[in-house]
Amino acid sequence: MGAFEVILIDPSDARDVLAERLHMQGYAVRVTASPIEGASFALADPPAAVIADLWMPGISGVQLARLLRAEVATERVPVILRGPEGDRQNRFWAERAGAAAYVGQGRMGELVRALAAAIAANPPTEDSFMQAYGGEEFELRNRIAAHLDTALFESVLAAEVRALSVCGSFARLPDLLSQFVSRVTSYRWLAVYTGQPERLGLHAHPNTRAQCEEEARRALKPTLASHAQVLAVEDEDAYADVAGAPPIVRDICLGTEVIGTVGLAPRETPHPKDSELVSIVARELAGPLRIAALVEESQRLATTDPLTGLMNRRAFSAAALREVERAIRYKSPVSVLMLDVDRFKAINDKRGHASGDAVLAAMGRLLGTELRKLDFVGRWGGEEFTVALPSTDLVGATIVAERVRAAIAALVVRDATPHPIAVTASIGLATYQAGDTVDTLVDRADRAMYVAKTSGRNRVSVAPAAAKPEPTADDVATSPAAVQH
Repeated sequence: MGAFEVILIDPSDARDVLAERLHMQGYAVRVTASPIEGASFALADPPAAVIADLWMPGISGVQLARLLRAEVATERVPVILRGPEGDRQNRFWAERAGAAAYVGQGRMGELVRALAAAIAANPPTEDSFMQAYGGEEFELRNRIAAHLDTALFESVLAAEVRALSVCGSFARLPDLLSQFVSRVTSYRWLAVYTGQPERLGLHAHPNTRAQCEEEARRALKPTLASHAQVLAVEDEDAYADVAGAPPIVRDICLGTEVIGTVGLAPRETPHPKDSELVSIVARELAGPLRIAALVEESQRLATTDPLTGLMNRRAFSAAALREVERAIRYKSPVSVLMLDVDRFKAINDKRGHASGDAVLAAMGRLLGTELRKLDFVGRWGGEEFTVALPSTDLVGATIVAERVRAAIAALVVRDATPHPIAVTASIGLATYQAGDTVDTLVDRADRAMYVAKTSGRNRVSVAPAAAKPEPTADDVATSPAAVQH
């Protein structure tokens, strides 16, 4: 192939000195002071390498590097950019533009070494020397402008996806993502999958949601469990086409770790940029996904008892407050159980705190399975647990309490010893009555639980209705009977 040809683009008066140095190293050098002319030379007859300044009139080194990387004939031609030595910002821009190296101006020895290394890493082939371009300066500028527009569009898309970091939870992510992507392209469905826990976010038309979910499951995660949570966003921003082009699927990676998958099902005739769009979304969605997971985990830790996995006292009180407010507004019943593990101190003293923890953890698992989905349970503190039973009156709550008591009595807890731990609990029950707050309702259940304790344990005690306050003189004076007389 002979000497490697190098195009040197240098608007300064020192270009002939540098060209001579390169000649001495065995390179065939084509010299020009015009970056437009140098770009035309490179596109018309791809060289082994291009040397240019980072900042030049007409075309910057950044624009030149991006243009050559975007063209098929010159995508492997290394570009070495020169600029002020030690300028980190310029080095950053050179790297982001795809330059093979950034060398300080005047550092000829370093430039020669960088040139040799770049050509060795990307040796030219015979195919590289095809005639790629022979147009005028105007066309060249248009091509550079087109590449810059593409880069700008990609950066805008990336910024829109990164902005989804404010979603705060995975539950909101599919909705916010679909609002953005549906403005850019049309599709049958858009889906995001993430594991731990397994969840599938899906945006589809209401008329085709079932078919879209089935197709998205196959495309994104064929082994997705049937009970995995599906967060569906249904609206007419998605098209109701039953069939279309095959789904475009990309992994969402954070470093080397795959943390999810995103997929888009185009219509019958997909947009030419759909594949590129999905790739950008996948590349930028890792940050919002991880931030949503961290926020959810912090919220879980703030509201969950770590030993039992149940609500902590604060979270239970907040949930119970909503139920009491609902009971007042809709005049619906709500009941509360207070449970205390019998002789828990003796378990800790005789078998150790690890055995006591095993009992509490077993209680958490049992209570989590014995109740309805609309009921909620929390660890009140120590060995005490609270249960809220929405839409449940005294009769229904008594039945639930007896069932829970019997299930606890049948519970067998294992620890490090060969002997199982027998567990029972005393349960107090209170049903909402007019004037109750969360505190008074729980307090009445707590008093009833104390009665169950002192009455022999392993039993349910119902709190009596709170006594109505004695009428005052004003009450008597304004009563209907007093008014009539």
